[in-house]
Amino acid sequence: MRIEASPINPSDLGLLLGPADLSTIKVSGTAVSPVVTAKIPEAFMRAMAARADESMPVGNEGGGVVVKAGSSPAAQALLGKTVGVLGGAMYTQYRAVRVQDCLALPDGTSSAEAASCFVNPLTALAMVETMHAEGHKALVHTAAASNLGQMLNKICIKDGVDLVNVVRSPAQVKILKDLGAKYVCDSSTESFMDDLVEALVATGATIAFDATGGGKLPGQLLTAMEIAANKSAKVYSRYGSTTYKQVYIYGGLDTGPTVLNRAFGMSWGLGGFLLTPFLMKAGPAKTQELKDRVAAEIKTTFASHYTAEISLAEVLKPEMIAAYNAKATGTKYLINPAK
Repeated sequence: MRIEASPINPSDLGLLLGPADLSTIKVSGTAVSPVVTAKIPEAFMRAMAARADESMPVGNEGGGVVVKAGSSPAAQALLGKTVGVLGGAMYTQYRAVRVQDCLALPDGTSSAEAASCFVNPLTALAMVETMHAEGHKALVHTAAASNLGQMLNKICIKDGVDLVNVVRSPAQVKILKDLGAKYVCDSSTESFMDDLVEALVATGATIAFDATGGGKLPGQLLTAMEIAANKSAKVYSRYGSTTYKQVYIYGGLDTGPTVLNRAFGMSWGLGGFLLTPFLMKAGPAKTQELKDRVAAEIKTTFASHYTAEISLAEVLKPEMIAAYNAKATGTKYLINPAK
């Protein structure tokens, strides 16, 4: 396929930049073929040892046009079609991919629209599927004004699922309220914990997906769930409520240690969450069902919006690195390898 668009997702940044100290960036090479280097702090070198001297192509997903296909009917059916692909190494002009990794999209879908049809849409759908599978009736999501968070709100509104959104500013509250979100808690306010408990009591949410990872927020979520559960408890227990509470960390916006102040009883769990293991567990039939929904709603529920379209060479400009690595709400950069 000819790659015409590939987004820079947070999951790409870990591979693209790793733990590099971006204040040490140096640029060499030529304008056509630039080379950017930066130092790795000594504290991270042991963890990064396996990466040394390894070529690690970047780009989890992308969109483009199938220009050559194998002989199978499934492959031939995609010839000339615009498809989305979850295949890795998508920051390139051409890429050979397996037909089963392609998602054929409705006529009139652009490569830019196809480019982000996997990581964020399927992760948002996976969160709701996990909530149902593990017996919870509502969920919490942090960094909720993100591109993924906005998709999750649209899914939950459409499917009638209560969602508690945690954001970090009044501007982010407005973004989600304008989308129709009912429960939005701003962690920058003094009343955050009270607001969060109130939303948890109203929804009964006992599972959360946290994009920050570090800091106090995962522990605050468990504590608020415990407080909410105890409000309806009929008998006191020194071990805390019997309501099981689960927080899944799926991002690392805060790279510091995860701090847990144990104020949430003994019935709880904290774990990691990634899309690929979820899809493997869900199986081919469920995965295809989710992909079909993304294709059907690519211009509505799962529409992505981009801050700028940049070339492969522009990806390596220091000022551009600073811009897309800021991970600011409402910003998402799209690479066009043909630019």
